[in-house]
Amino acid sequence: METAGPPAGGAGEPADQALEARSLYRFFRAGEEETLALQGVSLSLAPGEVVAVSGPSGSGKSTLLSCLAGLDEPDGGTVLVGGRRISHQPEPTRARLRARHIGVLFQSANLFEHLTVEGNLSLSQGLARKDHRTDRKELLESVGLSARAHAYPSELSGGESARAGLALALANDPIVLLADEPTGELDSATEAQILDLLLSRARAGAAVLVASHSPAVAAAADRVIRLFDGKVLS
Repeated sequence: METAGPPAGGAGEPADQALEARSLYRFFRAGEEETLALQGVSLSLAPGEVVAVSGPSGSGKSTLLSCLAGLDEPDGGTVLVGGRRISHQPEPTRARLRARHIGVLFQSANLFEHLTVEGNLSLSQGLARKDHRTDRKELLESVGLSARAHAYPSELSGGESARAGLALALANDPIVLLADEPTGELDSATEAQILDLLLSRARAGAAVLVASHSPAVAAAADRVIRLFDGKVLS
């Protein structure tokens, strides 16, 4: 049972945004040096919307996605997913909300090496304990990996690994999909495949946010948020 409390809009009031970040701040200290990774970043994503986050290396893109996914805690500000607060919650609560509502796709697919592709999907779905989840066979077919269900990550090509990572992110039918440079090391043909799958997920109603340097990603997005030194540029 989730303990994150009622939706932010009040008891019984549905959230109109799939994801919302309010004035996020994140800083890191090394000795007496302090780095401001995020400085008052606010954004929202509606269901079915595709948003690209661009910016140079070190602008705060990866830090932002980690905070949005509940993998990292902002030092200030709030993150809501489906109207429920995921930030400033105990780790078990954040993990539970993430498993049920957020799909995360990194440049490295984050598959467990000792499990097959199907085994990774089964584990993810078991941890989420969610009634409504995607059928594994249909999911693998949708990403073109039906014939690779019993392959281990070390046996996959770069393109297959990227598609397996996307299948893992979609295993629990998330309302939000966050992708951090998902096509950074792929050729243009494979990038187009992954991008098409992300857009398909948005058409099915998920909110999709992609941090990327890719012009193709920016061109396909409904809008682009530009970060520089941890701030959103106008």
